Amino acid sequence: MGAGTSHATPFHRELSQLRRRLIRSANVAIDMLEAALYALWHLDHDIAREIRARDDFVDDEEVRIEQVCLRLLTLQQPYGQDFRLLAFCLKVNADIERVADHATSVAKVALRVPPGEPPRWPVSLVEMGDRVPVLAHELLRAVLDENVDAARLLVRGDSVIDTLDKQLFREVTEWINADPSMAEIGLLTYRLGRELERVGDLLGNIAEDVVYLATGEIIRHQGKPRHRGGPGGT
Repeated sequence: MGAGTSHATPFHRELSQLRRRLIRSANVAIDMLEAALYALWHLDHDIAREIRARDDFVDDEEVRIEQVCLRLLTLQQPYGQDFRLLAFCLKVNADIERVADHATSVAKVALRVPPGEPPRWPVSLVEMGDRVPVLAHELLRAVLDENVDAARLLVRGDSVIDTLDKQLFREVTEWINADPSMAEIGLLTYRLGRELERVGDLLGNIAEDVVYLATGEIIRHQGKPRHRGGPGGT
């Protein structure tokens, strides 16, 4: 049977604890991303190495949170808002773990750049590195407040990161063409952009899930062009 309406039930207390665990895991992943970017800008290899241990925490929490979600779905058979919260936790839990993975990848790239004077990073990469953590914090506030309007704005804002990623490709290409000896660092730079672009995509996914949590509306794929003629059509 579905859960009752009283927020004092053991089930609802467990839901509240689950939500807090998810927020804590998200905070760790965002802290990892910011630390990885600091390690990159300053070529701080000690900080870059520490990030791996924090990734293990997020990995372990992802499994534990998923286990709790599946147990509550199976045993409680929730409906309405309670069901949406558990579905939200399941989906967002996986995305948080992937954000932490991308932060770890940024740290690994930082370790591949020799310590000393950092290269002159492309403007688009620096802007992505500034924007993505800000988006992450804005998203966390939207999650805490279940703010649908803020979540919808964040979904639309993901296009800015996509544009910067395309700009970075052009900058890296020009960089390598002007100085072929910079090919290796250029390729690493473009990899950094791809890692940040993927984090932006994940943040957009979570923002869509905030809308679902608050309203029950699934907005994924809205606004994307439709292809006519079915599979293989044009």
